[in-house]
Amino acid sequence: MVSLTTPVCDFGWKAPDFSLPGVDGRVWTLNDSMGPNGLLVMFICNHCPYVKAIRPRLVRDLAELKAHGMHAIAIMSNDPAEYAEDSFDNMKKVAVEFGFPFPYVIDESQDVAKAYGAVCTPDFFGFNRDFELQYRGRFDESRKDTAPEGVRRDLFEAMKGIAATQRGPTVQIPSIGCSIKWKDA
Repeated sequence: MVSLTTPVCDFGWKAPDFSLPGVDGRVWTLNDSMGPNGLLVMFICNHCPYVKAIRPRLVRDLAELKAHGMHAIAIMSNDPAEYAEDSFDNMKKVAVEFGFPFPYVIDESQDVAKAYGAVCTPDFFGFNRDFELQYRGRFDESRKDTAPEGVRRDLFEAMKGIAATQRGPTVQIPSIGCSIKWKDA
């Protein structure tokens, strides 16, 4: 068993603003996305097996978190020219197929992913209502395959805690996934 070092969550780091087109035809900003108790900004895509392994549970958990005043937004920053499955049209299809209870937006320039320091899909950034980072960890034990039912819901529990206390957990296990597919410079 490999021993992982919990990443340092830069508690209090302020969320960079953005203005990105969503699959719903609306342009979403950081302020538009914020819930009464916080916001989960997540970098996902359509083709990544790590994202595919958690999609149904992600939809379930984020629908439940809305009841706690925690909103979410999913940002797709991959280069769709190289990964057709991540095209805007396919983003629309996936959002409808899985009934995303959150905006799904495209970061065509990849500037937002760079501003957040996103490195993989999925990559989660949990903010309190003051836009201060409180969580930068994994969804759950899932990897390329879905973890068994009943495992700890790391992301859900962290975001529920942030909604209640405005503070994230001190112990956080890093997320794992596919690297963001950067455009050639």
